[in-house]
Amino acid sequence: MKRVVVTGGAGFIGSHVVEELLRHDYKVAVIDNFSTGHRKNIAGLPVDVYDFDVTDPHVGDLILSLHPDSIIHLAAQISVAQSVRDPLFDEQVNVRGSLHVMRAAVRSSVGKIVFASSAAVYGNPLSLPVTPGHPTHPESPYGLTKLTVEHYLKTFYKLFGLPYTILRFSNVYGPRQDAKGEGGVVSIFSDRLSRDMPPFIFGDGKQTRDFIFVRDIASAVVKGLQTEKNICVNVSSGASVTINQLFRMLRSISDSNMNAIYREARPGDIRESTLSNNEAKKLLGWEPVTDLFTGLQETLHFSNRAAKLIK
Repeated sequence: MKRVVVTGGAGFIGSHVVEELLRHDYKVAVIDNFSTGHRKNIAGLPVDVYDFDVTDPHVGDLILSLHPDSIIHLAAQISVAQSVRDPLFDEQVNVRGSLHVMRAAVRSSVGKIVFASSAAVYGNPLSLPVTPGHPTHPESPYGLTKLTVEHYLKTFYKLFGLPYTILRFSNVYGPRQDAKGEGGVVSIFSDRLSRDMPPFIFGDGKQTRDFIFVRDIASAVVKGLQTEKNICVNVSSGASVTINQLFRMLRSISDSNMNAIYREARPGDIRESTLSNNEAKKLLGWEPVTDLFTGLQETLHFSNRAAKLIK
């Protein structure tokens, strides 16, 4: 049975990836500092859990002791706004933390490291849909740190022969996404509608995003683990909606009459985003199976249950 280390494995995306790995009979070890991840996300699962921070240089010794066959690196500072406020912290987690994991991957002679990158590496697109060959001009420190790690991975392959898969995620949503702080827009809208509170829309709401359901992401991550090639692909739905359209869909599903409150646009946010997933389909044999309406229904159902527990 192959052993996989998942950094950030107790988080929103990470916990779904862990479940997908278990469905494929991998032995899983989770490394998470639980700053944003939650133990309840992986409670009861047959995994080894280590409370550790990737920014600690000794994380490499931990990974080495686990003798992994591969590593899925999901642990990150994920907020664009936070990266603008505190770029040094963003760099510490996303660049230095990643380097600790990558060095451990080399020392452990793993067969593959899968890295969760982001559509933020592209910045404001010159054309749509955005392909992996599109120029990369990040508009935020967050996007810049993700792109920097991509370059490090390619360099580590040249220097040390470390095989990699880079997956550039579009906007991920689904159950377990935390609506507090810097949660994704779907989880924030769902949470506020579940509690009969008006959501906030930053800007005019006409900005577009490509939303991808979290279990489709998890499927792509496991397929990225299994490919023998070094690849960099987008993991996305291949379509986009405006934030206004997204809100109207969620409001319809929730049977609400609530109106959104509009606020000033946030620095670092891009205007339009639609990612081509053709390369992922071709190179990974993957494609999304959850349409947006179905995914939103499941996400809102999860938020409704959570709101009732809070009450």
